[in-house]
Amino acid sequence: MIPASAPTPQQVPPAEADWRRLWREAIRDPRALLTRLDLDSLAARLSDSAARQFPLRVPEGFVARMRKGDPADPLLRQVLPIDDEDLPAPGFSLDAVGDLASRGARGVLHKYQGRALLVATGSCAIHCRYCFRRHFPYGEETAAADDWRDAIDYLRQDTSITEVLLSGGDPLSLATGKLRSFTDAITSLSHIRRLRLHTRLPVVLPERIDDQALDWLASLPWPVTMVIHANHGNEIDASVAAACARLRQAGVTLLNQAVLLRGVNDSTAALADLSERLFDIGVLPYYLHQLDRVAGVQHFEVSDRRARDLSRQLIARLPGYLVPRLVRETAGAASKTPL
Repeated sequence: MIPASAPTPQQVPPAEADWRRLWREAIRDPRALLTRLDLDSLAARLSDSAARQFPLRVPEGFVARMRKGDPADPLLRQVLPIDDEDLPAPGFSLDAVGDLASRGARGVLHKYQGRALLVATGSCAIHCRYCFRRHFPYGEETAAADDWRDAIDYLRQDTSITEVLLSGGDPLSLATGKLRSFTDAITSLSHIRRLRLHTRLPVVLPERIDDQALDWLASLPWPVTMVIHANHGNEIDASVAAACARLRQAGVTLLNQAVLLRGVNDSTAALADLSERLFDIGVLPYYLHQLDRVAGVQHFEVSDRRARDLSRQLIARLPGYLVPRLVRETAGAASKTPL
């Protein structure tokens, strides 16, 4: 992803100043992160080449949820660039899910019937090491460029599209005014019936859910679904719960998608706890994704056999509405593939 440059103070509306400040204060030095967590002994595992290719970025609030002195902390594992990323990995590629082959216009991916996904921006508040778009060419493929012109033209011309997905990067990385300019422009498209946002910010930077964002979401003429992204129950604290409560009050439907990650959540206990904590804050478990086989993420992979076993164990342990669907995204397929 392309790290966002924070605006200067005079460019930031007062309502957005707090989350922008927190964005700028994110930790970017892997060794500084390890020192903060009393884990300097892990420095030998760091990969400078991985950190150059895909730099560390993690907000202070997310770091505060990590366990000091625990080298196996599931939140730390998701963000720390380690030497396993440099190992050869046959079968892993730069575009494992066929994003570029599904390009409809600049920053528009049209894979599935009736739905178009806009890669709104390349910026994220956190850089997750397993990111399936870590090699995506954001410089050329960003839907928000040129005031969304190409994306809006594409949506206008294809009346089979009834749902628009804003993704990235993270669409909430953009200023609310920028997002509003897009939704204002497509309100005249009568074939659009739903809006969906895929975002990690309510989890990693919950301060982003400010009054300005809520006013925008509440004003939209379509049903709005927000798919947040938490992989482990320890990611959910009081600040995340408060952000989700505010989103629900604005009329937003909240779902969660997680990625099955070795050493992070590959146990029945961890997945069950995640589902229960999500439901406690008004978020319904939606998808549990098998890892997208993108170069550099092979050390997170869980076998399909193990994934199916975990899913069966969750079904036996939880009510059905708390069991996320185990799926894989396959390049060229007409939908996510249930496993």
